[in-house]
Amino acid sequence: MRYSLKLLAITAISLLAFMPCGAQKTVKIQFDNNKEVSGKKFAIKDISSGIPTNWDGYNFVVLEFKSSTPQRFQLGFTTETGYNELRVMTYCANGWNKLAIPLKFFRELPGAANDLAATYNQARYTGWINLGGNRGPLKGVDSIGVRMNVPINNPVIEIRSISLSVEDPGDQYLGTVPVVDEFGQWNLGDYEGKIKSLEQLQKEWTAEEKEIAKTVITTSYYTKINNSTTLREDKPNFPNQYGYSKYGGYLSTKVKASGFFRTEKIDGKWWFVDPEGYLFLSVGVDCVSPGGGGNVLNLDKRRNIYKELPPAGIGSNPERPNSASFGTWNLFRRYGEAYPEKSREMIVKRMDNWGLNTIANWSSSEVMKLNQKAFMLQLRGIGIENGLMGLPDVYDPKFAPKVDASCKDFVGPNRENPWLIGYFVGNEPSWLEQEARLCSMILDGKDKPIKTELKNFLAAGDTPERRKHFIYDTFRIFLKMVDEAVKRYDPNHLNLGMRFGNVPEKEVQLICKGVFDVFSFNCYDLYPKKEFMDQILEGTGLPMIIGEFHFGTVDRGMAQSLWQVNSQQERGVAYRFYTERAYSHPGLIGTAWFQWSDQDLTGRRDGEDYNCGLVDVTDRPYPHMVEAMTETAKRLQDIHLGKVKPIEQAPVKARGHGGIPDLWEK
Repeated sequence: MRYSLKLLAITAISLLAFMPCGAQKTVKIQFDNNKEVSGKKFAIKDISSGIPTNWDGYNFVVLEFKSSTPQRFQLGFTTETGYNELRVMTYCANGWNKLAIPLKFFRELPGAANDLAATYNQARYTGWINLGGNRGPLKGVDSIGVRMNVPINNPVIEIRSISLSVEDPGDQYLGTVPVVDEFGQWNLGDYEGKIKSLEQLQKEWTAEEKEIAKTVITTSYYTKINNSTTLREDKPNFPNQYGYSKYGGYLSTKVKASGFFRTEKIDGKWWFVDPEGYLFLSVGVDCVSPGGGGNVLNLDKRRNIYKELPPAGIGSNPERPNSASFGTWNLFRRYGEAYPEKSREMIVKRMDNWGLNTIANWSSSEVMKLNQKAFMLQLRGIGIENGLMGLPDVYDPKFAPKVDASCKDFVGPNRENPWLIGYFVGNEPSWLEQEARLCSMILDGKDKPIKTELKNFLAAGDTPERRKHFIYDTFRIFLKMVDEAVKRYDPNHLNLGMRFGNVPEKEVQLICKGVFDVFSFNCYDLYPKKEFMDQILEGTGLPMIIGEFHFGTVDRGMAQSLWQVNSQQERGVAYRFYTERAYSHPGLIGTAWFQWSDQDLTGRRDGEDYNCGLVDVTDRPYPHMVEAMTETAKRLQDIHLGKVKPIEQAPVKARGHGGIPDLWEK
């Protein structure tokens, strides 16, 4: 009898955990690509009746919907305190799916992750969520809103069910046709250049190899030019189309050589100088690695999404038994057992051919170890991963010895390598502009040396400004400690800065000025504004690197990247427009496109699935991107010298991921 009562109790709890809807009605939103913002609001009862307006007792809202596009959309609810929305991206464009969204995303501020992506991106199994909008209680909930910023190709979203749940009901693809085909491509739609057979794919691979064999540049030619602190104006007919030296500098311009990369300001313009003394602009790509763009995670949660998985042992990672990789499988199809070595060789050949001279952040160590391209590294083990919002506890007596040991292990082996440009300290710290919240989290957290130090500091006065200064002082100590440790074991390479996601105010810039050799920031925009870079150059006195930027679109079943354009051709147009304007600034000496391969169609660990690659999951380059990079690389030296103006053609209807205008159907 006891067991029967227990079973009844469990059944009752399970029923309470899920609030089913009554009558259901499918609503359709037709978005208008002629409008800046397009969307609609609906009464929730018009889709699913019987749902309470007070959602306090629930933890998930569950939607069944179908979107004709992977383009991100804003999803929100009207409550008694106002309208509250976030961004949603689906992996199942053109298919019905069930997506469970945690209601804490609407109620609470994002958690205290170390960088911006980890803070705002939230992975699910049939899509992912980017946090934004207002936060507050979910009472008086009576309507749902769906809207898009500059829709591409008049997409349609249908919603047929809304329900509430206490426990996570999971996500589910509800269609019968797999979302991903046997090559790792989007299977629910067609597009120009889509692979339909292995024979077609092999034919295209062979064609690329023949083309590269004809056009790959030679980097073995050198000229003897006396050391000089002024630029040479003559440009002999070098045997490669970009005039690059061994390390990627410009053979026509030479100054004093140091054997390693350094920076120098000449005639009012900043440059890198390569190890042989040739002036160098870093034209790079992040995440340079073979076999990208096709990783599959959490297979047990979404097996029906994939038509066919890679064979056992190919494209699998022993450290992630619940995963696979279409990207690696395609490389195996291309090169056979020798795919690790041959795919790395192809990366270098492509970079030569496309005018790329730098392997930028997050890239494969095996590709960098070839020592055929200049490369950049991000430091590891310096406490950021264990700190709050990316700020370590520098007051812990154990912190300095740990940083010293980590730097010794990480940078020591690179000390004599001339191919290394330098080290980034970190990436997009999330505490920036959140200093007051960070202080509150420290004070509310466990007893630690940083908590004691903050309490003592605030005893002399607790104001928002003093809290900010405490964080700034802590950051100053951190940067100095790390820089000193790096220089102890590797004095030959540059400190490339922090890769800020948001450029900090002048006080933080001054802190950086005393430590960094280069000021780095990520800039997702139509192009980096001159006034913006002028302010950094004035505040820091340092040359600049843009660590990340990109453009994407929606035709491949992936989300359109942080900056969207209407087509693959427009991606190339956007690259040229952005890059040429960037290098026209006298302080800009490097850029890095994010990233080498498209992201995974069904999402990386934080959910992102952007069409942002130079290469797709089938290991084929995007021709419009390659052409744009090639033509731009030929012009960058003269653009930086002010001899050539940046191209005027801008992409059509390019838009960023930032705040959407407060508009409905306008």
